[in-house]
Amino acid sequence: MTAPRTPSATPHGLRRDAVIVGGGHNGLIAAAYLAQAGRDVEVLERDAIPGGAVSTVERFPGHRIDRGSSAHLMIRHSPVLDDLDLAAHGLRYIDCDPWAFVPATDSAPAIVFRTDLDATCASIERSCGARDAAAYREFVATWTPRAAAVMDAFYQPATMGRFGRSFLGLGSTASSARTGVIGRRGGEMLNLTAELMAPGDALLDRWFDSEHLKAGLAWFGAQSGPPMSAPGTAPMIGFAALMHRIPPGRAVGGSGALTDALVSRIGADGGQISCGDPAVSITRCGDHWRVETASGDRRCTPTVISACHVLTTLDLLAAGGFDPATIERWRRDIVVGTGIGMAVRLGTTALPEYQGLPDDLPAHGVHSALGLLVTDRSHLVRAHSAAAVGELPPRPAVVAMSFSAIDPGLAPEGRHAINLWAQWHPYRLAAGDWADAGAAAAEAVCAEVDRHAPGFAESIDHRFVQTPADLEEELGMIGGNIMHVEMSIDQMFMWRPTPDLAGHRVPGADGLFLAGASTHPGGGVTGASGYIAAHAVLRRRRLFG
Repeated sequence: MTAPRTPSATPHGLRRDAVIVGGGHNGLIAAAYLAQAGRDVEVLERDAIPGGAVSTVERFPGHRIDRGSSAHLMIRHSPVLDDLDLAAHGLRYIDCDPWAFVPATDSAPAIVFRTDLDATCASIERSCGARDAAAYREFVATWTPRAAAVMDAFYQPATMGRFGRSFLGLGSTASSARTGVIGRRGGEMLNLTAELMAPGDALLDRWFDSEHLKAGLAWFGAQSGPPMSAPGTAPMIGFAALMHRIPPGRAVGGSGALTDALVSRIGADGGQISCGDPAVSITRCGDHWRVETASGDRRCTPTVISACHVLTTLDLLAAGGFDPATIERWRRDIVVGTGIGMAVRLGTTALPEYQGLPDDLPAHGVHSALGLLVTDRSHLVRAHSAAAVGELPPRPAVVAMSFSAIDPGLAPEGRHAINLWAQWHPYRLAAGDWADAGAAAAEAVCAEVDRHAPGFAESIDHRFVQTPADLEEELGMIGGNIMHVEMSIDQMFMWRPTPDLAGHRVPGADGLFLAGASTHPGGGVTGASGYIAAHAVLRRRRLFG
């Protein structure tokens, strides 16, 4: 590590090598890399605490409750944790094993996904038959290298060349009836790209017979937002294969433990984090940028990484005098959508007692897992269709997480902390508003858990509801979209959030970089956009003055 430069004051404000606007996990990761490299860096966060959707607070007495994400899937497959040595700053993960389960039906026991592939296939065979068990084993073998290639592409700038290189050599994971070396290889690559661009539902229908299994995997894939009928969603299901390599992790102490470790790392390297005083403008001043906050404080810097919502970034640029016509065109091109879902946070006196579970589970049962509480894809179709016309789902699709079973410090002795995520819930309701609809929607979410774990509703002591409107208000997620921008294929990779703004830069704004869920590779706890933006800055090698 290089020693950080000492900041200096000017008549126009404090001088920094870099200012990061937005202290979510991507902004913090960008700051950590820059501080590690000796840059004098400051993070400006609007909220009273850093972390954004990767933070944990005491919602109920003695209960540590996540404000956003709960399980960390993708960041454990990244270089970030080791590069920044976050374990030395207190970050510890518990492997989620089992990592997912699909509840029992009237005719079949629950499907339990273990890190161990043999155990998973045995569960699938009990629930769905030998053919689907064998098919799942082959699916994992085929999709593990594909999903790893997609993951690799997530941690690189999104260009056609890099995208293509990530998938070189994967033609052998597809087949072709074409003959001759060139014909066969060309056919394999065409089939591979067709499978990568396919809807998730098409992938499931190709591989499996059991609707029970298809429903669980479809719901796993739909956590990114789009329904599995949408083109390009097959890889979202393919990520399940990687969970047998490194399962989802639960950060000890809550999702915010990742933020705590990043804050510690930044501080150890001389960086600063300022909360509760949001940026209100980003203005070009000759050869540098001036970032002004609500209190009137100013920072002058050659480098800004804006890691907040891209529409917020455009607002800040507009306030700083950037061309309004250009900003308006970009704003119209960005597809925020109408929300994805809602969360219900609970303090309970007991864990859910799911029915139809096998008797060979670990002591914590399935409570390390993502409870994928969907057994038929028609459930997902109806929920998404209702949201498309501004209505609440007839039955919400729910993911249940009860991590206090593996991390008892999350709740007082004899109590538990339960996180429920549900889709699809529109930000804009056709009738009424969320102030009126929130309580009934939360009841419906809890009722879905009770459907599979009878008696669960009676164990609820505390409840905190986050509707799409609440997510916007508390966490700055415009339109209630936890991914910032739609995760449809036309809003991914070199098109995210628009072709002009892809590449983590803003045309006509030298020294201004973009990070956060609005940018490639999108939402979720990946840290990828912060990683990419920081490395772009470090390659630039420009300091103030």
